[in-house]
Amino acid sequence: MSPDQRRLDYLKAMGIDAWVPRIAAPYAPVAVFIPYADQTLEVPIAGTPEEATVPPIPADVIPAVETPAPVPFPQPQPQFVPEPEPPPPILPPVPNPVAMPPPGIPCPHNWDDLAAQVVACTACPLHLTRTQTVFGVGDREARWMFIGEAPGEQEDLQGEPFVGRAGQLLNEMIRAIGLKREEVYIANILKCRPPKNRDPAPEEAAACENYLKAQLALVRPDIIVAVGRIAAQNLLKTATPIGKLRGQVYAYQEIPLVVTFHPAYLLRSQTEKRRAWDDLKLALRTFRQRQQQ
Repeated sequence: MSPDQRRLDYLKAMGIDAWVPRIAAPYAPVAVFIPYADQTLEVPIAGTPEEATVPPIPADVIPAVETPAPVPFPQPQPQFVPEPEPPPPILPPVPNPVAMPPPGIPCPHNWDDLAAQVVACTACPLHLTRTQTVFGVGDREARWMFIGEAPGEQEDLQGEPFVGRAGQLLNEMIRAIGLKREEVYIANILKCRPPKNRDPAPEEAAACENYLKAQLALVRPDIIVAVGRIAAQNLLKTATPIGKLRGQVYAYQEIPLVVTFHPAYLLRSQTEKRRAWDDLKLALRTFRQRQQQ
């Protein structure tokens, strides 16, 4: 078999339909015609037909291939979750086994006078150790009211309840029910920080109780969330552990009240967040039920 025939067989085996003319001159140039991408390329080859080899296709004639844009990962669509069974009926306040002192001084019924009275309060010894009073924060016409126990160190310095890490977690809990911090009202049982963040004494809570009742009368919320053991026990006038107070709907000042864990406790006990979410869902069902009445 001649070298030309072998070369043609090779090119055909490679899928190239090539025509190599016979040239009598020993060193005449040879051209190979290669069909490529809807066109025929004329590729010159140096040397004799017997010595000639097909060079690579020039890069400038290879069409650029565009890389397709990445397809975004489909985001999960929210699934409809049927409403669970109705919440349990609202229970009256738990009987109080703890002796409480008589209520504090009467309070005014407008925000400015009430705030001024709290700032100047000397009803209990806590005014001697406070940096400033912590009145409350949020929407004064909110439908939801969150009540904690007492200011901590950062709250005492900044004059606002629930700041720092516990406050950030409370903000997440509020967002979980579809609201923002600015759309609820947040207050505490006490308006002054107890030294070393100890539990409030009964007489301290009693001295501040009328301030809280005045705030409730001005806000007029549809639901109260008692945040933590101290808040729940003081509002419901009981020493019952928080584990037994959860899961029921109570009443304070004729307003439905639901008990949940304090964010500071949830930061230490991450596994309890699921139970706290159950409390918030109970509060949300109670709120919706009240809105329909």
